[in-house]
Amino acid sequence: MRPNTSEIPLPASEPTASTPLQGTRIRRRVSLQVFASFAALAFVLVSVASPISQDEAVAAVVQTRAESQKPTQELTVAGEYSTEVVRDSYGVTKKVEPVAPPAPVAGATSAGRAAPAAGKPDPGTAKAIAYDMVLARGWGEDQYNCLVSLWQKESGWNVFAQNPSSAAYGIPQALPGSKMASAGGDWATNPATQISWGLGYISGRYSNPCGAWGASQAKGWY
Repeated sequence: MRPNTSEIPLPASEPTASTPLQGTRIRRRVSLQVFASFAALAFVLVSVASPISQDEAVAAVVQTRAESQKPTQELTVAGEYSTEVVRDSYGVTKKVEPVAPPAPVAGATSAGRAAPAAGKPDPGTAKAIAYDMVLARGWGEDQYNCLVSLWQKESGWNVFAQNPSSAAYGIPQALPGSKMASAGGDWATNPATQISWGLGYISGRYSNPCGAWGASQAKGWY
């Protein structure tokens, strides 16, 4: 007896002509599922990020690009120049201090120079006579000191002193000696007459004995 093959069902697990198409469909469904998962994750990350921060980041990038693209400015100067720093020169001017006037010398007067102190003269001498006459004129001992130095230089206080080259005579060395006759006829021998005439001459020409002493020091005579 021949079996009826048309009634025997095919096993479900046995491969048929439609099997490859079903595998392709399965792979497509898996790919779509993976893509959907990544898309969902990206959406979540974008939602979590702050839109304000994103805007600031984008603005910073745009500003940085804009600044980097700004053209630089250059200045060209014609001619030669140097960047060397040169310090100005300077000078120092020493301050000139004013010169103080010399201190007055003891015994000096405005009309003459000082002279060494002569001390008190011995009584009865020509110097003693001169000392009394100087004080009688209102002059001080400083003037007497100048008179002593002056006539010591001229005649050494010698009544008879005579200059052989000029004919000057007596203690004051009057030139000529006869000039002293106006003070007394005994002018050639009397020291008081010579001293009186000599003090009158000094007073009229130099104001005082120190003035005459200063002139004698300066030019060698009075």
